[in-house]
Amino acid sequence: MPFIEPVSDENASPAAAADFAADRERLGYVPTSSRLLAHHPAAVQAWQQLNGSIKAEMDLRRYELVTLAAAHATGSRHCRLAHGVKSLSVFDEAQLERIARDYRDAGLTDAEVEMMAFAERVATDAAAMTDADSLRLRAAGFSDQEIVDIAIAASARVYLGRMLQALAVDVDEAPSLSEPLRAALVSGI
Repeated sequence: MPFIEPVSDENASPAAAADFAADRERLGYVPTSSRLLAHHPAAVQAWQQLNGSIKAEMDLRRYELVTLAAAHATGSRHCRLAHGVKSLSVFDEAQLERIARDYRDAGLTDAEVEMMAFAERVATDAAAMTDADSLRLRAAGFSDQEIVDIAIAASARVYLGRMLQALAVDVDEAPSLSEPLRAALVSGI
């Protein structure tokens, strides 16, 4: 249970009400995280703009893989489940379950595996990273811009996941996911 009171529909600012409507249209419900973040609509808009700019520069498949890796590394059930749902637009359920259990053995390309490992390192100990980490991505075929995009996407996911954890936001259990996929997404978290 969050220790911050979620914003109700009745108390929502016009900006928050618009976000709630978009959530209902996209997801069928308003996530607890949206209701809590509605306390600071300008920050929500800034997050949406940042996240949109990241996604605009990346292939959706890559974005979702980086997001899943960073969310797993930080123990963010919120982001793993939310992006499990979103990832079904680029992966079938069986492959996504394999990715969630062990991306190194999920039929991904070598470059995708290296990218997810890099995202995990960003999420767990970015201060210990060296040029060697970026060089592994370059050797896997990524350009400098793509490496920057991967680092930004992973860092942004760390930010959001940590903020939701810090506020003890209830985890929406993503009812549209099958039980085996949901279990795989949150295993080890």
